[in-house]
Amino acid sequence: MAELGFIGLGIMGAPMAGHLRAAGHRVHVWARRKSAAELEAAGFLPCSSARSVAERADCIVLMVSNTPDVESVLFATDGVAAGLSAGKLVIDMSSISPLATRQFAERIAARGADYLDAPVSGGEAGAKAATLTIMVGGKPEVFERARPLLALMGKTITLVGDVGAGQTAKVANQIIVGLTIEAVAEALLFASKAGVDPSRVRTALLGGYAASRILEVHGQRMISGDFAPGFRLELHQKDINLALEGARALRLSLPHTASCAQLMNAATALGWSGFDSSILAQVLETLSKHHISGDGTRAAHDPTP
Repeated sequence: MAELGFIGLGIMGAPMAGHLRAAGHRVHVWARRKSAAELEAAGFLPCSSARSVAERADCIVLMVSNTPDVESVLFATDGVAAGLSAGKLVIDMSSISPLATRQFAERIAARGADYLDAPVSGGEAGAKAATLTIMVGGKPEVFERARPLLALMGKTITLVGDVGAGQTAKVANQIIVGLTIEAVAEALLFASKAGVDPSRVRTALLGGYAASRILEVHGQRMISGDFAPGFRLELHQKDINLALEGARALRLSLPHTASCAQLMNAATALGWSGFDSSILAQVLETLSKHHISGDGTRAAHDPTP
């Protein structure tokens, strides 16, 4: 049994922390939006601050939304860094800037602690099933130390390279996912407008080279109009923007990533940032004045609760 810390009990973080607890570990947590009673009922050990989590735990896992959130959790007055001591380990499983990750790791190392960046792919379903793909950056010996814990939350776990490499791999993943969502939406919209049943087209394509997890899962979302968030558009948009920021720094052209970003901007302008990122299909439907479902009866999503 280990003394673990977990900060970020959201859609994905809560089940991930739950797997650590279910394995018999003591999990110390800090959450702004949940009461101590709620946390205790779920089997966690509530703390009054991120600093308190770090003081009580030997390994602290972060699963928050973006780069500023990670920086705040780590380095605020009562942040994780203030509670660290030599030999402790911080694992950031958020999806954030690779450059900022390297800077954060240096500041944590100055306190004698180790650091891994370990962003994930697989969404809410993968978090619940403990089948996440985990992309890790850090020292090999630190990775081996953390591997048993990561294996409780994910299925495919890869040490990609030094600190920051995991975040770079995650950005690459998000480029592929975003562009594939756009491609599937365009293909199904084309088929529907041409008078062919998009459900049958999807079934046919799943048996050929166009088959993908995106076509399987998100293609069905697009056909049925079910855009309940598995992975919110606003989070995917953040990752695509990280890709474009990195491309500018590298003097690299990513033209289709840029076009995907523009569709995401349009979705946000329409009030759809809280829906699943497959909502990009509805942006294309709006531009084309045609629903993938074909009958035109499915109304555009209302962003209000």
